[in-house]
Amino acid sequence: MATPALMPVSAMRVSTGSNSPAADVLPAATPAASLPARVVESGLNTGLETGTADALLARFAVNALIEEAQLTPKPALVDRRGSGAHRDLDLDTMLRSAHALEPTFAALAAAARPGAPSATLRAELAQIGRAGEHAMMQATGGSNAHRGAIWIVGLLVAGAALVDAGQTTSGHWARHNVQPAASGASADGSPHTRAPVAAGTPGFNFAGTVCALAAQIACFPDRFTAPSDSHGERARQRYQVGGARREAQDGFPHVVAIGLPALLKARANGAPEDTARLDALLAIMATLDDTCLLHRAGLAGLQAGQQGARGVLELGGSSTASGRAALVELDRTLLSLNASPGGSADLLAATLFIDMLVRLGTGGSQVSWKI
Repeated sequence: MATPALMPVSAMRVSTGSNSPAADVLPAATPAASLPARVVESGLNTGLETGTADALLARFAVNALIEEAQLTPKPALVDRRGSGAHRDLDLDTMLRSAHALEPTFAALAAAARPGAPSATLRAELAQIGRAGEHAMMQATGGSNAHRGAIWIVGLLVAGAALVDAGQTTSGHWARHNVQPAASGASADGSPHTRAPVAAGTPGFNFAGTVCALAAQIACFPDRFTAPSDSHGERARQRYQVGGARREAQDGFPHVVAIGLPALLKARANGAPEDTARLDALLAIMATLDDTCLLHRAGLAGLQAGQQGARGVLELGGSSTASGRAALVELDRTLLSLNASPGGSADLLAATLFIDMLVRLGTGGSQVSWKI
């Protein structure tokens, strides 16, 4: 999923990452030495120094990117089987990219924590994001592994840091939970339904608050960015879809109203964690106007992705024999079109990040799932 165009920055606020091979288990995050050792008195990380709290959010973000990349089998996406429809990416490259972005996510959290959604904060986060893209490119040898995730997950990291700092729904920045529209239309004009998260769902208020704060940041313009000419931006304009920018500004409806509910529902029904996550990905694909699919294969690719994902879910999801067979067929179809649902993958990573925060914020223990 595309993000606004990135430009070089005059001062790098984050390190450029490492080219060392990534392991399945993350190394301990390194707190930013420049952060003040103030103890957090409210939010997720009560009792932690701010640098440690920011580093923890960064680890969650990196874990989410790694767990999305490792999830297998995903239709036409990089996973443990291979590169999917991507010629310049593989799993090792995705893991190197994710690890290289850890300092970026920590810097985003640190920048957001003492502030409020504003044009100034938006510009500062954009500068950090541009430095993060540079780190990613160095780690991957020039492959664009996580450009969209820097925008999507990075904004959610910033939103979570604001919640950590005590800016909850009782504050003046986020007076209500995000409630995306009940219905909408796909790029081909066909209607689709977005089932909102039911009130009372564990973590609903918390997830909605994080997404609402992130959305408020996204609604401010980045005054220092150049006009974007990315693949995603061209697809957005050609097919008149919202893209990553609109997803963020609308409060991440495919995370809080689609991906997270699908993940929680599958778990509640006893699905193994990997199939629960695959079903969450498919639920996102079924309604997202994925600009990666549009860029690679036009409306035919988007329709194949959406209809194929719906077909798997209608057969009971990836945990059933018929659903798994339909998933294999969806993979073949997208590969034949050289189409990859990269935007949906970014939003699955965002869903996994929010899921980690929800479980932590509602008293659950953090689990590192082995897929």
